[in-house]
Amino acid sequence: MYPELFTLTLPVLGEFTITTFGVMMALAFLCGYLVLRAETARLGAGRDLAADMLMAALIGGIVGAKIYYVLLYWDRTVLDPLGMIFSRSGLVWYGGFIGGFIGVMWVLYRRPVTPGLGVDAIAPALPLAYGIGRIGCFLVGDDYGGPTESWVGIAFPNGLPPTTAGNLRGFGAEVDPAIPDTEVLSVHPTQLYETGLSFIIFFLLWRLRRHPHVQGWLFGLWLAMAGAERFIIEVFRAKDDRFFGGFTLAQVISVLLVAGGIALALRLRRRAAEAAV
Repeated sequence: MYPELFTLTLPVLGEFTITTFGVMMALAFLCGYLVLRAETARLGAGRDLAADMLMAALIGGIVGAKIYYVLLYWDRTVLDPLGMIFSRSGLVWYGGFIGGFIGVMWVLYRRPVTPGLGVDAIAPALPLAYGIGRIGCFLVGDDYGGPTESWVGIAFPNGLPPTTAGNLRGFGAEVDPAIPDTEVLSVHPTQLYETGLSFIIFFLLWRLRRHPHVQGWLFGLWLAMAGAERFIIEVFRAKDDRFFGGFTLAQVISVLLVAGGIALALRLRRRAAEAAV
């Protein structure tokens, strides 16, 4: 684990730590932007649109992630509202996606570009950026899975928080009662699972982007695959938000994404078929 790379001493801000999570997040946005710029240029929308979409996704994503985080952990937020809002933690993916999507759609509606073209351009960029970002989670020991004795298990003694038996019990994971709370256990590296699955989704969408399809179909396909991927990963995650009969809030949203993505793709294909008659 390499949670911190180095610390800078700045004249006004004082000491500022460069974290691996921050670096991977920056790399994720950069790679996503390069893919998005290439796609907007290929689709005839111009490369300038990509920069506007990136900025809208960045601002909307951070705001959405923080709002989701505050709502999810409202009891803790009440105790330390400013600390929770302005901390480096709390960049929850689904909150960021919702906020970023709203920001991107706002940009698209203000430009002479059809929304379907815009979301299709961003579809391949999303899984690539997401997969890279999850490497950052792995490097700081965050968002890991439940305990496992299989060969894939990895222990995070300095994780956020460490993978001790006590912390895993706090997440609702099943841990042998005989194991003391202080013992560090190996867990599923779900961050790497997501990275691998996200890269597979990226390569599939990258291959399909030139396939003849109605605008918006590729984005609907991404929605369905991303929702299915996250639903599966949540089975292995160590989570304390299983409020829905053992299912997490993320799984509920995942089901909605899968249903919405399939419905969108089918509706667009049906509309294209009707228009061709």
